[in-house]
Amino acid sequence: MARETGKKIRYAVIGQGYISQAAVLPAFAHAEENSQLVALFSSDAEKRRELGEKYKLEHVYPYEDYDRVLRSGLVDAVYIALPNSMHRDYTERAARAGVHVLCEKPMAVSEEECEAMIAACKQHQVKLMIAYRLHFEEANLKAIALLREGRIGEPRIFESLFTQQVEEGNVRLRKELGGGPLPDVGIYCINAARYLFGTEPIEVSAFAASRGSRFREVPEMVSAVMRFPEDRLASFACSFGASSVSSYRVIGERGDLLVEPAYELAGTLIHRLTIDGKADEIKFRKRDQFAPELIHFSQCVLEKREPEPSGQEGLADVRIIRALQRSIETGRPVSLPPFERVRRPDMTLEMRRPPVSMPELVNAAPPSGK
Repeated sequence: MARETGKKIRYAVIGQGYISQAAVLPAFAHAEENSQLVALFSSDAEKRRELGEKYKLEHVYPYEDYDRVLRSGLVDAVYIALPNSMHRDYTERAARAGVHVLCEKPMAVSEEECEAMIAACKQHQVKLMIAYRLHFEEANLKAIALLREGRIGEPRIFESLFTQQVEEGNVRLRKELGGGPLPDVGIYCINAARYLFGTEPIEVSAFAASRGSRFREVPEMVSAVMRFPEDRLASFACSFGASSVSSYRVIGERGDLLVEPAYELAGTLIHRLTIDGKADEIKFRKRDQFAPELIHFSQCVLEKREPEPSGQEGLADVRIIRALQRSIETGRPVSLPPFERVRRPDMTLEMRRPPVSMPELVNAAPPSGK
């Protein structure tokens, strides 16, 4: 049985790469109402020492101490920010120790791994949430609301781009760790199409292309098309070898909504809504996108209710990623069996916290290295 003490959930953050240092660790300052950072894990002694001092932590550990610390009663939950191929192992070990799991996306590298994570957390009665930060972010939630209200008429077409440069040596370029542009950034496009259309794709097709020595193990870029019920189409392209672009457009029978930037971590997001030829622009100022995840998850643990985005949401995206990968391998479209998702993100999840300042990083860098 999971343990929770007092009114704050005590977290250990597992993995101290870019996303942890730039966003997760600083977010605890904006989630103090119910979340407390008490420990961190890293294989890098310098990271343990410097980050421990920065965040005034007594408990910093190498990964070898993971199971012992989980059993000690020190933490109630873990935030897993490890390479994708390690998510299942660290989730199952936490579940067996009765510790709740907030796991970065993609949830895992296969449907089977996702299902095993869900089963382990259910068996040991711990909560499992996947870290979809945009499910709590106003610009994307208002985009969903606009479509639900019928502002652009029936949505027919979704198109999206998410591209960036990733430097040689980055873990995102290693196949064995679950890297590649499709699971790393393409998942944002997949997830956006699903929550904007409010349904699941029934068929997908994709192509991959590469140029340059960086992309020996994973593709440089992927272009995909997803067919949704009611003859709706969604297309996207994602890349680790192109200039930074982050956008999506939904085109309906009366108008369209362009969100650009759409997926940015710490910048202003912009809506450009055009209806019957009249255009309006709305800016959503940058904010902390990670504190709301912590607050929501901690609240769910304390109130003993199921968090959303759940493990089922993580599984929904991974099954599509795997289908797209099969399409790339075979050169053929891949049909998807029915998949039930009743819960979708909406404005009830919106939470606003001030932006964090970019901290000085310890032996870590953004994917571009800049």
